[in-house]
Amino acid sequence: MSDSELIKLYSQRILALAADIPHLGRLAQPTATARRRSPLCGSTVTVDLVVEDGRIADFAQDVKACALGQASAAVVGGAIIGRTRAEVEKARDELRAMLKEGGPVPSAPFDGLEVLLPARDYKNRHASILLALEATAEAFASAEAAA
Repeated sequence: MSDSELIKLYSQRILALAADIPHLGRLAQPTATARRRSPLCGSTVTVDLVVEDGRIADFAQDVKACALGQASAAVVGGAIIGRTRAEVEKARDELRAMLKEGGPVPSAPFDGLEVLLPARDYKNRHASILLALEATAEAFASAEAAA
């Protein structure tokens, strides 16, 4: 990877997001928890959430990932409160399609994930970028199964 490619990939906006991840940490009494790990790079995201009336009422995430995974977690953290399982799964699927199939940017409120468009060309980073939404969707499914 050339220096110009690295600069493009790790833009100022991505680094700013990575430095300010909303809802960082863990919840004392979550409805459900899920941990996802990227086998390629070892990045991990653990999500705790509280579900009330079919929506995320509280959310926390422990993010150990590259700047791209952190930026993704920051966008997710900023938009996740109040979302339904269907909205989370739609965002996950749209992000996957954007990265892997050249699909459009995820719809609002997850449209901030467009910052990760330059990562399309770096398949080895896709798993890390998807971790936050995958863990959230998994935790949501667990919460509903337990209810």
